[in-house]
Amino acid sequence: MKIENSHTEFKEFWKDDYLKVIAAFANSNGGDLFIGISDDGRVVGIGNYKKFLEDIPNKVVQLLGITVDVELIKQNGKDILKIAVTPSSVPISFHGKYFIRSGSTVQELHGHELRDYILKKDNITWDEITIPQAQLEELDEKLIRRFITKAVNENRLYAEALNDDIQLTLGNLDLIKENGQLTRAAVLLFSKRPKKHIRTATVKIGRFGLTDTELISQDIIEGSVLEMPDKIIGILRTKYLHSPITYEGIERKERLEYPEKAVREAVLNAIVHRDYTEQTDITIRVYNDKIVFWNSGTLIAPLSIELLKQKHPSKRRNALIANIFFRIGFIEAWGRGILLITEEMKNAGMPEPIIEEYAGGFQITFLKANLQSMEKSVEKSVGKTVGKTVGKTVGKLLVFINENSKITREKMAEKTGLSIRGVEYNLNKLKKEGLIKRIGSAKGGHWEVIEGD
Repeated sequence: MKIENSHTEFKEFWKDDYLKVIAAFANSNGGDLFIGISDDGRVVGIGNYKKFLEDIPNKVVQLLGITVDVELIKQNGKDILKIAVTPSSVPISFHGKYFIRSGSTVQELHGHELRDYILKKDNITWDEITIPQAQLEELDEKLIRRFITKAVNENRLYAEALNDDIQLTLGNLDLIKENGQLTRAAVLLFSKRPKKHIRTATVKIGRFGLTDTELISQDIIEGSVLEMPDKIIGILRTKYLHSPITYEGIERKERLEYPEKAVREAVLNAIVHRDYTEQTDITIRVYNDKIVFWNSGTLIAPLSIELLKQKHPSKRRNALIANIFFRIGFIEAWGRGILLITEEMKNAGMPEPIIEEYAGGFQITFLKANLQSMEKSVEKSVGKTVGKTVGKTVGKLLVFINENSKITREKMAEKTGLSIRGVEYNLNKLKKEGLIKRIGSAKGGHWEVIEGD
């Protein structure tokens, strides 16, 4: 006899309460309920089986509205019943409650889990539901036109859309239903004020000190989710992330301290895959040594953290939003986002990102490169310019200045183990070589890395 698993359960005797087991099988992938077998798989048998062969199918029909196949089986000379349950195409409730099979257990669905389950059974996603009170006039026509032009240029939307009526195009993209009502996706993507109808269309960015309680600065980004990626990247670049200056030969390069493609992919992932039913915001937390992206909504089965790091199918929580982001070229439809992020971090000499399910959501953390790899990067980028001048100590100083243009001589001494005099000696060498200069006063000014002669 089999052991209990997601498709099999044993009961020594019949109780009407076990109808919830049948409901759970019907709401999941089907299964078999055996009556007359103990939890450990020992056959104990069941008496008066003829009564149960008639009663159980009738009760299932009356209380659950489905049919099951009840079969008598002889095992070790004893009578047992096998109740075979097939998956249902519609949600099945027992006394107003909904159950599913999770491993070898029966779980009752509550809250957003129940809502998501019912939507899935109806073969729709949250963003496909309409908002009856939302009006077409609330949408930003200029933004819609920019989207159409971009999508056509990406060859991901038919060219005739450039001249078609906007309502027709949105209808063809399933953003407007046949009755003229706007979907949640249409409001999130193109409304001038999405928060009028959907309160969760918000992203928060915070700069933290040494602890999570030390909030230095913050920004709140609202509005169309289609415009959010560029807004977020712009704010991160100008306010939250350093842009270290490096050189390729004599060509000066200014890049984000984390690979911009990886940052952008993390932002897009959070916007497209977040659970907008949760009353929480997307958060981006910036620290001295890391940046953390979090959005509500755990991974959609059968995806797992391990599977994300391999080739895997794309699973979409918000199908319409994902489709629009795909058509404009923001994302691909191949489930490669995490692989791309990992590859970009690796190419930049940075640690592999930390990926986890946390606090009912999805979180990805970028860590800065360790000091040794950063020193090598600096030495490689400026080595041709300064020749023998760049050594280990000078490389460290350039790294520190790239990280913090206002770093003090005292702090450099602390980080390198040099004396203040030793730091000043090496800074003077860099200044003579034309690699750095001091802007402003000693107390209120800052360092700047410049192109060598």
